[in-house]
Amino acid sequence: MLAFSFPALAETLSGRVVHVADGDTITVLDAGNKQHKIRLSGIDAPERKQAYGNVSKKHLADLVAGKPVTVEWSKHDKYLRIVGKVLQNGQDVCLEQIKAGMAWHYKYYVKDQPPEDRVSYAAAEDEARAAHRGLWKDANPVPPWEWRHMGK
Repeated sequence: MLAFSFPALAETLSGRVVHVADGDTITVLDAGNKQHKIRLSGIDAPERKQAYGNVSKKHLADLVAGKPVTVEWSKHDKYLRIVGKVLQNGQDVCLEQIKAGMAWHYKYYVKDQPPEDRVSYAAAEDEARAAHRGLWKDANPVPPWEWRHMGK
């Protein structure tokens, strides 16, 4: 039953990061010079106009801008971006954003994650929160999914 609780990774995309839009969205240029917008899976980073939004974007840029990455993915979001796990030199960039306190583990989509990522992402958020790293320096940071709905 556990094998059916998350989708199998169906595709792999490799390329160079040519743009970092925010703390959880990048653009990858593949070998055929086609650009792909990528939404990092399993995380939700502060919006650009939100507290820590620019810091999160900068941290992600430091990790991937201009560098080769591999994206493991199985779906597109409603904006037609590829939703995937981004690896840079074997390092899980999504997890690194959480560890640094630059993003939340996006539990709303936890069923889309493999069990090992569910555990490691949740533990990384707990550890970053306990250490008051990044956005966890604020006593009550506003999750981006709540912040996006505040103006509506």
